[in-house]
Amino acid sequence: MPIKIPEHLPANSILKGENIFCMTERRALTQDIRPLKIAILNIMPTKIVTETQLARVLGNTPLQVEIDFVHTSSHRSKNISEDHINEFYKDFSAIKGNKYDGMIITGAPVELLEFDDVDYWDELKEIMEWSKTNVTSTLHICWAAMAGLYYHYGIKKHSYDKKLFGVFPHKVKSKRTMLVRGFDDVFYVPHSRHSYVKLEDVENEPELKIISTSKEAGLYIAASKDKKQIFVTGHSEYDPDTLSKEYFRDIDAGKPIDIPVNYFKDDNPEKSPVVTWRSHANLLFSNWLNYYVYQTTPYDINEIK
Repeated sequence: MPIKIPEHLPANSILKGENIFCMTERRALTQDIRPLKIAILNIMPTKIVTETQLARVLGNTPLQVEIDFVHTSSHRSKNISEDHINEFYKDFSAIKGNKYDGMIITGAPVELLEFDDVDYWDELKEIMEWSKTNVTSTLHICWAAMAGLYYHYGIKKHSYDKKLFGVFPHKVKSKRTMLVRGFDDVFYVPHSRHSYVKLEDVENEPELKIISTSKEAGLYIAASKDKKQIFVTGHSEYDPDTLSKEYFRDIDAGKPIDIPVNYFKDDNPEKSPVVTWRSHANLLFSNWLNYYVYQTTPYDINEIK
């Protein structure tokens, strides 16, 4: 899919180098198409990396997509320049009067905090409430999935004794669900998190449907029955070297960290990672865009409710 992103966004040149079709705003104006409008609330500290990862997986269907990057006004990232934020991001206050076909809320490295202790929690609650009436379908990733399950359904998160870290096999529990259409019987997903939600808590919520699980990683995908809220606990969008960078960062900092499971060839950190998740990552995001956004959203975006 051609994704419409600002011409000078760093992801633009990276993705063009990967032969992914990106469309500048200037060219998009020449096409008589109503693009899907997707808001991405990026609360990851690695803003440019996350922008690129999400733009990459959103660039894999014939649909034209227009992205608005959003950030919270109650928290400023220390890992990105103010110039980058000012040029490419919008405060939630600037977009809250808009309607969006889809929204993605990213993870954040705040898992060990209680939700109420996160400095932008009140603003995030406002955004999640707003998404119920202003967005056709919202995709929550990793910590945002746990935050969304807690906010919308009161499902609590719990902490692991040690970090879940690696690439784990998963199975589809609900094969007739369009979100996982075309998935293999077993597929792999990267995880890097300290927290989880209990499967039985999700099973006991009548408005939720469990779509995919893992013996090692637990819940992977759950969704509201009206398809408006999607919760994904893993990081299908991760680059081949993301877990490697996390591993060596912690090693260099002297932090205790296990070798990521099923990741390095022969489980040897001196060897390259073996990428086993990219095809299903592309399929997950293209299915979401097609079946949960494009096939569901009204042509007149102002009719979203």
